[in-house]
Amino acid sequence: MGEPRTLVLVRHGETDWNAAGRAQGHADVPLNGAGHAQAGAVASVLRGFGPARLWSSDLLRAAQTAEHLAEATGLPVQRDARLREYDVGERAGLTIAEFAAAFPEEHAAWLIGSETLLVRGAESIAQVRERVLPALQECFSALEPGRTGVVVLHAGCLKIGLLGLLGWPAELGRSLQSIENGGYCVLTESGTHNDLRLTSYNEKAGGVRHGADFVADAPVG
Repeated sequence: MGEPRTLVLVRHGETDWNAAGRAQGHADVPLNGAGHAQAGAVASVLRGFGPARLWSSDLLRAAQTAEHLAEATGLPVQRDARLREYDVGERAGLTIAEFAAAFPEEHAAWLIGSETLLVRGAESIAQVRERVLPALQECFSALEPGRTGVVVLHAGCLKIGLLGLLGWPAELGRSLQSIENGGYCVLTESGTHNDLRLTSYNEKAGGVRHGADFVADAPVG
């Protein structure tokens, strides 16, 4: 085995829907001013990693974040629709209170982490994992020995993909704080087992406000 490879997973910057606590899912919401500042700050930090490849979800908020990274690193952005956030179906655009009022039974199931009753059109954890994990594995496999790749995606699918890359059960996701807007995780290849180890979680560039999710495990994107 050659020099270890590194994969950095980045959550996009803040949007107005993030700030208002609205579920985004596949809704194509742009970054707000704070989000652009977060994206610029994390791009400045990750430029120091010397990345060789850059991938992004095709949704606008992720793509705009990736453009800041592209400008900082000189790398082209490779967009992949498989890196999109959970599709939250008819919950899109709703706050938690609005979700509870409109879909009380689905909300009650969601509160306890049950997928026995999903809002119409919403993806399950298994469905998200089936598309996100292969995409991330392909990103990692595309890296030459000793090189670093950066992937820009969303809070919920980032966590599911991270757990999958580490071989951890999806149920552990509820014990992890959600990645904040503009936050990133670093996974580094093990020198002895040819797999990935989590070396940094929810890192943030200094001096810029980061908007955390209003519920730690809410796939709001």
